[in-house]
Amino acid sequence: MGAAPAIDFDAELMLRVREGDESCFQALLDRHRNSLVHFLYRMVQDSGAAEDLAQDVFLKIYRSRTNYEVTARFTTWMFRIATHTALNWLRDEKHNRRQASLEPDQQVEDRQPSTEARLVQNVRVAEIRDAIRSLPEKQRAAVLMHKYQGMDYAQIAGALECSESAVKSLLFRAYESLRARLAHLGTR
Repeated sequence: MGAAPAIDFDAELMLRVREGDESCFQALLDRHRNSLVHFLYRMVQDSGAAEDLAQDVFLKIYRSRTNYEVTARFTTWMFRIATHTALNWLRDEKHNRRQASLEPDQQVEDRQPSTEARLVQNVRVAEIRDAIRSLPEKQRAAVLMHKYQGMDYAQIAGALECSESAVKSLLFRAYESLRARLAHLGTR
């Protein structure tokens, strides 16, 4: 194997948390809370649950601080915990899941589109969200990490605890399903 990877800033913070610096934990929470809540919301489709799950993820991170070792980027480790937490919640709560939209009211533009344009856009966004929501759980997690979190294959593989080739396969199957389901959106 090659040289050990450089430690990222977040991993440095977590190492300081391991040594007892509570302010560094707050810094990690401040840096990653929003992206974690958004990721979890996209996974579970329930804003209240996403908030609760994010707290659970940070609690798990804090509880495991004394055993923390830098084996990957901090965010890879964090999203691994978040993915497992979300998948467990989905298995436990599958029958109670609400069909909520993914991030309502997130469209922000400098100019106001016409009412018709907004309606068309809302329908398109809803169709895309429904298509993503319909993917199998691991495919959905891989797509959300890839497209919404900007994670590369190695980071996703670390978070999902699988090989990079398995991630490529998950993403290929997911994007093929999405292309087939959303083909009608590209014909305009």
